[in-house]
Formats: sequence, C-alpha cells, structure tokens
Amino acid sequence: MEVTIDIDDPMPLFTQLVEQIKQAVLEEQLAPGDPLPSIRQLANDLEINSKTVAKAYRLLERDSIIQAKGYRGTFVHPEAKQHCDFDLNLWLTEQLTEVITLVKAKGATDSEIRIAFNQVMNNYKN
Repeated sequence: MEVTIDIDDPMPLFTQLVEQIKQAVLEEQLAPGDPLPSIRQLANDLEINSKTVAKAYRLLERDSIIQAKGYRGTFVHPEAKQHCDFDLNLWLTEQLTEVITLVKAKGATDSEIRIAFNQVMNNYKN
C-alpha cells in the first residue's frame, strides 16, 4: 500500500490518511493482522507532522480499523473490513440533524439550541 498526501487538497491531512487506509482495507491491499508503520516512520515517509499521523491512527483505532499492541506495533484490526463502511461523522450529522429539526419544530431558537448543547456537553461525564 502506498500512501500519498496532497498538501494542496482542502481535505485535512489526517483525513486523507484515514481514508486511504480504509480504502486499502476495503480493496484488500491491507489484510487483518498486517502491520502498519510506526507513527514516527509514517510521518517521516510522508514528510508530515507526527501529530497528524497520531490523530489519524487514533481515529482508525476508535473505529476498529487498526489496533495498537503496545510496543509490538500497530496492526490492521481482525474485523477492519466490516468497520470501514461506518462513517461516524456522517452518522453524527444525521443524528444531530434529527434532534435539531425536532427542537426547532417546538420553537427553539439557534441560540437556545447552542446554549443547551453546551450545557449538556459541559455536564456530560463519560
């Protein structure tokens, strides 16, 4: 698998990386259990900041596309292919759109929605 980053693309660099790794999994260029380069190595190869690669890896791990195994490295998750089709950002947008449509239908203003959202987020305990 070859990763290419286009710094002129309006898509954030970490998103480009996430999408290319997901595509490689879907096209079976990366198989379950395949090792991925370390964050530092990939950042050096792509000539980008290691924090950018770390963010992409965190998102991929959150979505069960990859799994970190401590000092042994980072590998393609055994069920990565099944998880590639789920887009958390799209799902989140759909969910919030439904809620906003509902509260606006009840007469809530944009300002009231923002205030309530911030209050909920500030009080949310994981």
